Amino acid sequence: MKNIAVIGAGTMGNGIAHVIAQNGYETNLVDISQEALDKGLSTIAKNLDRMVAKELITENDKKSTLGNITPFTKLADGVKKVDLVIEAATENTALKLKIFKELDAICEPTTILATNTSSISITQIAAATKRADKVIGMHFMNPVPIMQLVEIIRGYSTSNEVTRTIMDLSSKLGKTPTEVNDYPGFVANRILMPMINEAIETLFQKVAGVREIDTVMKLGMAHPMGPLQLADFIGLDVCLSILNVMYDGFKNPKYAPCPLLVNMVTAGKLGVKSGEGFYDYSESRKAEKVSKQFN
Repeated sequence: MKNIAVIGAGTMGNGIAHVIAQNGYETNLVDISQEALDKGLSTIAKNLDRMVAKELITENDKKSTLGNITPFTKLADGVKKVDLVIEAATENTALKLKIFKELDAICEPTTILATNTSSISITQIAAATKRADKVIGMHFMNPVPIMQLVEIIRGYSTSNEVTRTIMDLSSKLGKTPTEVNDYPGFVANRILMPMINEAIETLFQKVAGVREIDTVMKLGMAHPMGPLQLADFIGLDVCLSILNVMYDGFKNPKYAPCPLLVNMVTAGKLGVKSGEGFYDYSESRKAEKVSKQFN
């Protein structure tokens, strides 16, 4: 495997492209928006600069990594003759099905199609193609250059050969691949999202405040950040989307999103990305100031 395309230059897409390019692979970064591509490449460059400053890599390593990335705004050009495509578009089922149908039509028959979805069924995505055996989930964690885990999700028809290939590739990228089966939320979000949702319910029922809930989980459970801060970091819209996928998939009320979460997303309070969620990020991207509605 030499040539890899990443679809989507947002937070996850540029992080995945960064890691792939840093490990010597020719990397095509594809996004329909030139502005998104420019922003994604700028983010990669800034993250590489931080690594140089910390003496984790050299200036030559940075130049080599950036040199391995080629941007594209046309899907057909970006995925031409690649060995693997990793889709990292918005967590929207209809969009992903559309992308995979297009990929199946324009990619080489041998190309493996992977998705970075955090909750949507791999089997459902694979059904939009005529190569279900070559469709697999690669759920990277954010921030991709730092986090070690890659959840490798087998769809109903994913072949053993494709699974082995992607497990091996993930290891070569310096990650720890962990194989799981295709059920709503997989493992990571099936456990994480109910915890975040329960923290929001705890706030909603006025059991404790934002800072108090996060402090209990950080100091009492040794979590690096509290669940409400983590929700802001992930994006409250993403949390809501994942909970809805699990609720629809299991039909179990324990996965039903808290009304407070629904209202915050409806109001556009999405966390760090919008400047406000459970914390106010207008002055700092750190969770230092609780949003005024929770004071």
